Amino acid sequence: MTGIVVSPLARIAEMAVRHGCREMVSLLAKGQDFHRPAVIDRAKHLTIGVNDISFAGTGDLIAPQEEHVRRIIDFARNWDRTRPLLIHCWMGVSRSPAAALIAALAVEPDQDDATLAARLRHASPFATPNPRLVEIGDEALSRRGKLVAAVRSIGRGADADGNAPFMLTTRAESARHAD
Repeated sequence: MTGIVVSPLARIAEMAVRHGCREMVSLLAKGQDFHRPAVIDRAKHLTIGVNDISFAGTGDLIAPQEEHVRRIIDFARNWDRTRPLLIHCWMGVSRSPAAALIAALAVEPDQDDATLAARLRHASPFATPNPRLVEIGDEALSRRGKLVAAVRSIGRGADADGNAPFMLTTRAESARHAD
C-alpha cells in the first residue's frame, strides 16, 4: 500500500523497514541528532530544523516558515510514490501530521480538503496538526482557507504518548479500498 507513514522519532527505523520506505522527511528542532535508518537513501532524506510552535518570536525557537513548507512541497512532488513516504517529528503528533497533509495535497491537489482531514483523523485519533504549518501550506498550495478549515473541523486529537505511528493513505489508495 502506498501512502504517507507518520511516525514519532523513536519508531522511524521500525516504520521504514515495515513499510518499505526509502524516502523520509524529518521535522525536528535544530541540533536534535538522530540516526537516519539505513534503508532511507541519504539523497532522499529531507531534514527541516523547526520547532513545534505556532507563532514566531519565541526566543531561540524556530517557527515554521514559508521556505520550510516549500521544501516539503518540492520534496513530496519528487517522491516516486512506488513506496510509502515516511514523515516524522519528535512525537509524530503535530509537525509530521501537518507535513503529511501538505505532502498529500502537493501530489494530489484535486482532492477535497475536508475528506483528507477526515482520513487523517480516521488514521490517527491523536494527530493535532501544527496550525502554523497548516496555514502556510494552505497558502502555498492555493487552498484558499479550505485546508485550515478542514483541520479545524477535526479538532484537537486525543492526548498521546508519542508512540502511535499511522498511515495516511493517498486518495487513490483510499478509493481502491472503498470499492
